[in-house]
Order: sequence, then structure tokens, then C-alpha cells
Amino acid sequence: MTGVQTTLRVRYAETDMMGVVHHATYPVWFEVGRSDLMRELGLPYTEIESRGYYLMLSGLNVEYRRAARYDDELTVTTYISAIRSRTVTFTYQVRRGDELLATGESRHITTDKQYRPARMPEDVLAALGG
Repeated sequence: MTGVQTTLRVRYAETDMMGVVHHATYPVWFEVGRSDLMRELGLPYTEIESRGYYLMLSGLNVEYRRAARYDDELTVTTYISAIRSRTVTFTYQVRRGDELLATGESRHITTDKQYRPARMPEDVLAALGG
């Protein structure tokens, strides 16, 4: 699958005293990219949740390569790198122009409303590329 690109501008509140983006901001940007990708696939989180399912975070990894700074315009590219009947893995790249600043991955398990692991509905699996 081709990734979905999200453009962001670094806000002052996302930086430390040196004007460098705080490490905890990247997972927030990943969530923005993931939400954009899900909407692009016609599966906003609100629809999945209204059908009785959650995509709960089960793992997160971020690799920091270069610093992003206040007022930088960034592109977060998000794509699905693995899909199984109960799990989905999203992969992320954060760039400033052509410069790769960070990469990451988040793993999610499908649960029902009681937080028990559940199989994704077939149409959801198909929409996600499974």
C-alpha cells in the first residue's frame, strides 16, 4: 500500500527550551497520521468503535535520527506494514523535506468493548489490505 502523507507544522508547545521537539511528541504525530490513513481507507476509528471494536495499542517503537525544531514543516507518511486477523501494524516516517527525522511503528490488537481480543470483521480486514 502507498502511504498516506500528513503535513504538520511544529508548534512551540511541542518543543523544549532549546526549540527541539520533545521525544513524546512523535507518537502523537503517529496517531494523527494513523487517523488520516484510516479515514482515507474509509474506516475512521469512530466507525470501528461504533461496530463494537477497539484497535488497542500493544507496542510502540520510535527511532530518532535528527531533531525537528519549532516551526518546521514536516510530513508524516503512514502505511500498514502487517495485517492479521486480530492485529495490525502501522509504520511511520517523519521527514523535513527530503531529510528523514524519525521512523516508527505501532502495533494494535483488535478487542471487543470488554477489551477481549477479537477477530476483525472481514470487510475491515479487506479494507486494511488483509
